[in-house]
Amino acid sequence: MLHVVHHPAYTVTARGGAHQFSKYAAVMDLLRADGHLMEHLPEPMPRAWIEAAHDPEYVASVIEMRVASGIERRIGFPVTAEVATRSQISPGGTWLAAKLALEHGYAANAAGGSHHALPDSGAGFCVFNDLAIAALRLMGEGDAARILIVDCDVHQGDGTAAILAGRPDIATLSIHAERNFPVRKARSTLDIGLPDGTGDDAYLDALHTALRFMIDEMRPDLILYQAGVDVHADDRLGRLALTDAGIAARDTLVANTAKTLGIPLASAMGGGYGHDVMAVARRHAAVMRTCAAAYLD
Repeated sequence: MLHVVHHPAYTVTARGGAHQFSKYAAVMDLLRADGHLMEHLPEPMPRAWIEAAHDPEYVASVIEMRVASGIERRIGFPVTAEVATRSQISPGGTWLAAKLALEHGYAANAAGGSHHALPDSGAGFCVFNDLAIAALRLMGEGDAARILIVDCDVHQGDGTAAILAGRPDIATLSIHAERNFPVRKARSTLDIGLPDGTGDDAYLDALHTALRFMIDEMRPDLILYQAGVDVHADDRLGRLALTDAGIAARDTLVANTAKTLGIPLASAMGGGYGHDVMAVARRHAAVMRTCAAAYLD
């Protein structure tokens, strides 16, 4: 059984740049067609936990829909009522996926992965940083003692790294295209910056080494997985040239490693961009199926 967190508010009408809100509904259509899906409805993340990761004034500006125009430009779309609502529910979805993973081994948030949101600003199609918010709540409520965030998006998880910098109990691993956005990188616990055109074999070798190192160092009791599919060769914003088989191998590596070591795994969708929305949606759906399969063995 695939446990997936989804909310109708994940799909909104606001658009900007290369962001594609329509993919979230398409992913769920694909997963529902499988017939082995358990859907879970998230609630908005309590404001206090959002403020644990973000400046309260920035949080208020989002909730009250008065985000400064400069920050909206950094985000890539206007913060409308729909976006403000979605931005509070998506972190609740990543948190709920983690809670479900602690119970079932693996669960997915069919949104989230907003790793560019910084302490006092959104950026790169990200408003609130669901990964950091969820991790802080899980730690604060005693659901985990050590959390590892594994970020496999093609872009560095700069916001997550900045928010969680200095915490010994939450580690961040980012494997990304070094020359891609953001231009100014933050410092994760471990950063693996790869050259443009890195293909399946070199990527998987780098990920395997980094993942085992971080697990040995951290001994996490939960992994939050930013499973962006913008590493694909056909992605509009990606540069790492992975194939469908390469992404499947990536997800198998992460999930099998976690399962073998008895570590619950919760994934968030992250990036994926293209003119063919269904092609992008199929990649995201495949991530969830692959990870779930590892925990069914």
